[in-house]
Amino acid sequence: MKRYLAVAAIMIATSCTNTNQKVALSADSTAKSKEAETATVSVQLKDASVQSIYNGYISLKNALVSSKFEDAQKTASALKTSLAGYKGCENTAVTAGKIATAKDLAAQRKDFTALSSDLIAMFKHADIEKGAIYVQHCPMANNGDGGDWLASEKKIQNPYYGDEMMECGAVLEELKPAK
Repeated sequence: MKRYLAVAAIMIATSCTNTNQKVALSADSTAKSKEAETATVSVQLKDASVQSIYNGYISLKNALVSSKFEDAQKTASALKTSLAGYKGCENTAVTAGKIATAKDLAAQRKDFTALSSDLIAMFKHADIEKGAIYVQHCPMANNGDGGDWLASEKKIQNPYYGDEMMECGAVLEELKPAK
């Protein structure tokens, strides 16, 4: 457990948050809630690069939720490119690359934990104008060490277990506009 915490601390220290760039978020105001709950990204960002990172992450999460190994490889590869092109996210791009080249779904899900930690840290420092990003947690992921992820909706769709335990988890935090 101590080793896991040390690795997590290192990942956070080297994550995408080590950039002075501000991120502005806004939500899509159109009401496509059922569609948004399942497949589409309902958060719109001012910065096109950050939008690409967020969209790629959500696509990867959705592929893992659906237990689609090849889709996860493809989306992780595209996410790697987006992250590599964004100052401060080079190390996070390496993690996305590991997911893209993983040999199986279990390995993808394991590396998704570190990827999620970095990107949660990034979006916690974002300036949100409208809408919300949800930080969700499954206590059973990673052999009981737990795992977090980002979602565009409150509904739990677990990327660590997919159909096996789709609704295992809870919303830890709602990232929303500052008042």
